[in-house]
Amino acid sequence: QVQLVESGGGLAQPGGSLSLSCVVSGTFFSAYAMAWYRQVPGSVRERELVAAITSEHSTTYAAPVKGRFTISRDNAKNTVFLQMNALKFEDTNIYYCNAGTDQLATMSIVSLTDFAYWGQGARVTVSS
Repeated sequence: QVQLVESGGGLAQPGGSLSLSCVVSGTFFSAYAMAWYRQVPGSVRERELVAAITSEHSTTYAAPVKGRFTISRDNAKNTVFLQMNALKFEDTNIYYCNAGTDQLATMSIVSLTDFAYWGQGARVTVSS
């Protein structure tokens, strides 16, 4: 069984930074692309892609976070990271990670049912 455990997040002021981590177990981590998602505003069943990193470490970012967020991975620790800088009010959300094929990078919106497993997410609040 795949387990995804997100951590990090918290409260930051606009312009501040936060970092997220996601530890993955139950799968061959290094063979999979990893992605970070957040809730689509107004929808409980859809999540939008924030950033993705392939097994070859190629990265993709959603337009709203490009240049501010950085995704990375440590295959030895089965962990994917999301460094969030220059945070904005609109980054307030719950962030989730997931694993899949390299096609993750092409799916800007996913449904909860697109994946068999989800973690509990990491809450990020940007407030002054």
